[in-house]
Amino acid sequence: MLAAALAERAPGDAVLSEEAADDHARLSADRVWIIDPLDGTREFSEVPRDDWAVHVALWQGGELVAGAVALPARGVTYGTDEQDEGIPARPEGAPPLRLAVSRSRPPAFAEELGRSMGATTVPMGSAGVKAMSVVDGSSDAYVHAGGQYEWDSAAPVAVAQAYGLHTSRVDGSPLVYNKENPWSPDLVVCRPEVAEELLAALSTMDLG
Repeated sequence: MLAAALAERAPGDAVLSEEAADDHARLSADRVWIIDPLDGTREFSEVPRDDWAVHVALWQGGELVAGAVALPARGVTYGTDEQDEGIPARPEGAPPLRLAVSRSRPPAFAEELGRSMGATTVPMGSAGVKAMSVVDGSSDAYVHAGGQYEWDSAAPVAVAQAYGLHTSRVDGSPLVYNKENPWSPDLVVCRPEVAEELLAALSTMDLG
């Protein structure tokens, strides 16, 4: 459905999708849609779980310029055109930081990171759900260091940026999309006021 809609509405644009062969013509295209029709297949298969998502992002001129993350089972869609003034800052005396982690494959460093920052871990499904948990306030940060593809993070990152969140690689460097190899080693999405502390803690860890 997504492929058909894009072919009809944006026939000159390239598409990078989890569910299609990679056409390297996208590398010279002006606009590239980066899509994941179903992020969180395991959760989708475990009815009535609702922590799966649909990702659609638009890359143009070296940047993510638009994106949407739909959580169909929750009836919610987060988009770069629908964000408000961002998310409120954490109040003084707020509870410990909450780190969104994979419920089925929590990274080995997550427990160590939690201890070093006095944080708690919150297990959940898809990458889109974890990133959107920072947007909706149910977590404060999402860190992934096990590698993922561009379609796993492009739309969540676009939306997170629109809401004023910090997004980067774990070393603080910018995330880059529409690369020849769409594999991305790592990702950080977090509240801006915790970014410095989080990146400092990550810099001391073996994330391999």
